[in-house]
Amino acid sequence: MSIALLHSRTTLGIRAVPVRVEIHLGPGLPGFTVVGLADTAVRESKDRVRSALINGGFRIPQQRITVNLAPADLPKDGGRFDLPIAVGILLASGQLGRVDLKDMEWIGELALSGALSPVPAVLPGALAAARDGHTLVVPAANGDEAALAGADTLAVNSLTELCAHLKGDTRLPLHAPPASPGDDTGGAPCLSQIRGQPAAKRVLEIAAAGGHSLLMSGPPGAGKSMLASRLPGLLPPLDRERALEVAAIQLAASRAPRRRVPAAALPGAASHRLRCRAGGRRRPAAPRRDIPGP
Repeated sequence: MSIALLHSRTTLGIRAVPVRVEIHLGPGLPGFTVVGLADTAVRESKDRVRSALINGGFRIPQQRITVNLAPADLPKDGGRFDLPIAVGILLASGQLGRVDLKDMEWIGELALSGALSPVPAVLPGALAAARDGHTLVVPAANGDEAALAGADTLAVNSLTELCAHLKGDTRLPLHAPPASPGDDTGGAPCLSQIRGQPAAKRVLEIAAAGGHSLLMSGPPGAGKSMLASRLPGLLPPLDRERALEVAAIQLAASRAPRRRVPAAALPGAASHRLRCRAGGRRRPAAPRRDIPGP
């Protein structure tokens, strides 16, 4: 079989969007091409995969290797597609034999030695795999994060170890989920520690009881951060589903690039600029030049 299909996921905000990793070994001069709106880190996977296969004792097919990450209009980033690309090449070249990879998803970055390196934001993909009933293969360092979502997780250390499992030479057990940390709101600061500010404390209690949005404004040192740090102690503990959702949002926020917002894009910036110009000192008018008539 000269073509292989594996499934992976890429993160889009807090969602894990399915990605089909298609590998084709075709005639022509030996080469390695990755298509499908891949960024620089994904395109560089061909060098990582080639070195990992060689150092793992596998054969590089002397054919034209084409990797398609579908859908083609979805941006892909990071090194999470190294593992499905490498397994797909081995599968398409017949080095794994006939193995059943149905209902399996693959996420992992390869080191040049063939070891699996951890990747960020595995939790959204693990939650989606658990909902679909798929087994998720991840690096060993991401095993706890993936198993916490409830997905059947295979946490592997290297490409060689994974291939031995797929061929039936060894059997890797499913990664056990970590123990639940439980409710940690007991260590949160208590609202009773604040003296004064009865109106602000009353607003915190109403917002926590009714699930309302809360906006704090005031000069530095007014106590906004002190009051906000007491809010978790007023809220009830999250159930498992909501706790995982909050964790996925936190992971997405930590990966978001920090861009400086132009001043012109801020609300009211244009009108503020007009007011400043209107109220400031006027520039002297340019002298009028009369154009002589014919």
